[in-house]
Amino acid sequence: MWSIPTTRQIFTIGLLLILPCWALAPRSARAALEIDITQGNVDPMPVAIPDFYGAGAAVADQGKRMAQVITANLDRSGLFRPLDPKSFIQNPESLQARPRFADWRVLNAQALVSGKVAVENDGRLRVEFRLWDVLSGSQMTGLVYFSTPGNWRRIAHVISDAIYKRLTGEEGYFDTRVVYVAETGSRDRRIKRLAIMDQDGDGHRFLTDGSYLVLTPRFSPSRQEITYLSYYRDMPRVYLYNIDTGRQEILGEFPGMTYAPRFSPDGNRVIMSMAQSGKSNIFAMDLRTRVISQLTHGPAIDTSPCYSPDGKYVVFNSDRGGSQQLYLMKADSAEVKRISFGDGRYATPVWSPRGDLIAFTKMHQGKFFIGVMRSDGSGERLLSESFLDEGPTWAPNGRVLMFFRQKPARNGKDSGRTRLWSVDLTGYNEREMITPIDASDPAWSPLSPLNR
Repeated sequence: MWSIPTTRQIFTIGLLLILPCWALAPRSARAALEIDITQGNVDPMPVAIPDFYGAGAAVADQGKRMAQVITANLDRSGLFRPLDPKSFIQNPESLQARPRFADWRVLNAQALVSGKVAVENDGRLRVEFRLWDVLSGSQMTGLVYFSTPGNWRRIAHVISDAIYKRLTGEEGYFDTRVVYVAETGSRDRRIKRLAIMDQDGDGHRFLTDGSYLVLTPRFSPSRQEITYLSYYRDMPRVYLYNIDTGRQEILGEFPGMTYAPRFSPDGNRVIMSMAQSGKSNIFAMDLRTRVISQLTHGPAIDTSPCYSPDGKYVVFNSDRGGSQQLYLMKADSAEVKRISFGDGRYATPVWSPRGDLIAFTKMHQGKFFIGVMRSDGSGERLLSESFLDEGPTWAPNGRVLMFFRQKPARNGKDSGRTRLWSVDLTGYNEREMITPIDASDPAWSPLSPLNR
C-alpha cells in the first residue's frame, strides 16, 4: 500500500493484484503498446474510456464525471484520441467482468480504460481502474485508490498520470496546479492578483485581493510554495507564499527595481535581478540565512535568471552584447558565455526540468515567439507565434509549455485580452487554457509528492 500526502487531502493507493487468470498473459504474448513521443509529429493513439461503473445513481454519476476528466486530460495532451462513448458496444457494468476485446477492436481502440467507483462502509471513496492492451487482450496496469468523496477529481488526475506514464514511458503532468497573475481593469489602471487553479482550469481561486500589484509568481520545485514580487506602497517586496497553509512571509524589501525571483532546484535559494545605481545585476538569496550574494557585475541589464535542474548553471538574458540575448554562467563563478545567435531579441529563459532544453521568448520583426534551444544554443525551434507571446513555464515532465498571449488592440483602443496557452514540444498541439478573466505570467507546479 502506498500512502500519498496530498496538497489538498489524504488518500491511499494500492496495486490492483487480484487479477483473473486470463489477464496474466505471458510477457512474450503481450503487444508492446506504447507511444513513441520522440517523433516530431505524433499520430494520437485511439483510446476508449467508458464511464467508471458505480452501483447507484450518485456513485454512477461520480464515475461518469471521473471518466470525463480522464478523457479531457488525455485529449489535451495531443498524444491520445479518445473515442466517442456513443460508439461503445460494451457497457461499464459488463466491462467489470471481462472486456469483450473483439467489440473494442471493431472501434479501432488500441487501449481501453475500465474503472469502478464505490463507497466503503467507513465513508471513503474506493476507485479502481485497469488499463488494457486491446490488441493483445492483456492488462497493462491496475490500481486501487481510497480517499474522501470530495477528492474524486484529484484521483482522476492521478489515474490520468498513470495511464500517460504506462503508454509513453514518461511521467504525467495532470496532477499539478498553475499559479498566474489574474488581471482586470483598464490598461492604465490594471489590477493584478495572484490566482491558482488545477492544470485543467478547475478549482480556481484567488490568493491575493488586488490591493497591491503582484508580478512574476514562481513555484518552488520541491514544495507547494511560491515566490512572487509585490509593490507595497511603491516599495518592491519579494514574498514567499505557502499555498497549503496560506502563510506568507517577506523575504525582504529591495531598493530600486527587482525582477523575476525564482527558486533554486533544491528550494533553498531564490535568484533574482535587482537594479542599483542604474545597473541591473543578478543576485541570489539563501533562504535559510537570508544572506544575499551578487552573481553578475557590470553596467549591462542582466535579468530573468533561471537555474539548471542540477543547480550548476544559470541562464539569463542581458544586453551586454548590444542587444537582448541569452547567456549562460556557472552558478559558482563569473564565467559567462552567450548562447543565442539567431535573428531578433531573446528573453525570459526557463530551463526544462529534464535539463535538455531552455525555453525562451523571442522578438523579431514585430512578432513574438515561444521557442526552445539546447543549453549550448544549438537546435533552436520556434513553437508558437503571435502578436505577443511571452513568459514560458514548463510542465514538470518537460514536454509541455504554458505561456501567455495578448491579442492586438482594436480601433486604437486598449489592448486585447490576455490569456494562457499551452503548446507541446512538437509545436502542433497548441491550446488555450480557460481562465475566468485575463491571465498572464503562469508558473506550473511540480507534481504532488508521492511516498512510494
